[in-house]
Amino acid sequence: MDACIALETGRVFRGRLIGAPTGAGGELVFHTGMTGYQEILTDPSYAGQVIVFTASHIGNYGIHDTDHESAGIHPAAVVVRDFCRRTFHRGRETSLDVILRRRGVPAITGVDTRAVTAAIRDGGNCRAWLGTGAPDEMVAAARALPPIGEVDWVQGVTCAKPWSLEEEPAGTDHLEVAVLDCGVKRSILHRLARVGCRVRIFPAHTPAAELLAGTTEGVFLSNGPGDPAGLPHIVATVRDLLEAGVPVFGICLGHQLLARALGAATTRLPFGHHGANHPVRNLATDRVEITSQNHNYAVPRASLDPAIARVTHLSLNDDSVEGLEAVGLPAYSVQYHPEAAPGPSDSLYLFERFRQEILARRAGHQGRSHAAQG
Repeated sequence: MDACIALETGRVFRGRLIGAPTGAGGELVFHTGMTGYQEILTDPSYAGQVIVFTASHIGNYGIHDTDHESAGIHPAAVVVRDFCRRTFHRGRETSLDVILRRRGVPAITGVDTRAVTAAIRDGGNCRAWLGTGAPDEMVAAARALPPIGEVDWVQGVTCAKPWSLEEEPAGTDHLEVAVLDCGVKRSILHRLARVGCRVRIFPAHTPAAELLAGTTEGVFLSNGPGDPAGLPHIVATVRDLLEAGVPVFGICLGHQLLARALGAATTRLPFGHHGANHPVRNLATDRVEITSQNHNYAVPRASLDPAIARVTHLSLNDDSVEGLEAVGLPAYSVQYHPEAAPGPSDSLYLFERFRQEILARRAGHQGRSHAAQG
């Protein structure tokens, strides 16, 4: 069936409808990764977006149940150049077309994705509508969509109630970690378990007092969708965590929330960072890490007070802030996704650092306890 993707700018790109036989729209972004379409589609950070894959062939290796980053598919729609209806992997459980139909997500194939990507690069992210209607009607539908920054996407992807990861932590000296779920990826939870963390996941609206109740020794701030400026209640929670002195580690949206809690600002990038090979410089080691990234917002370097927070990582593509740490507090974050490991292990030290921060605080508490007893 003929279809098109219509941008709010008035540009229209034609192709053929696949996936669910329906129309949908959202913020148009492009992703430059050559593989990983399943992980991208099941990443809650993409909620409400229309994903343009720049790789020429999508769907080749099907869908594998063990590779889901969450239970659902979160983008509103998908745009590809050449959709592969036949899959070529012995471990596949189903095809991309089938799962898109099951989850009610439309897609379009046969599109000049290079032209769409160039439109985003030159004009910035914009709203778009995918469907089979008249082009002028679809442009109007795109313009009628709410701006991405005005929607609380986190509320739609966070868990409904606290739950515990069933995976047994590695090692014997386990750490109790609370995860503030703004749309957390499963691979992050598994990576925390692999450094010895016993993980309990909480809804994004959970206050700091509840996160720190019981035996919690550290708090992880997860990735997620949307504009951090629209989440002041979560920023207030992070500020309370900092005042409590508990170790805090943030990734992606969690990085932005930590920055705002430390008094910094966040700003929208022209077309974001979405890919699996973004070079990032670690300022402490002067080494370059190959990173996976997915974000439309960033922390302006000039907004950071050096007496409160210092920059730890910078993007080699546009010099934007990719990591920071609080001065005098066990809190740090990165804008990219170290668990995705395209390096493949360039940034896994960040999880080990979280473990060491918790152990150091535990030792400090034990030392004070022994001193009091003496």
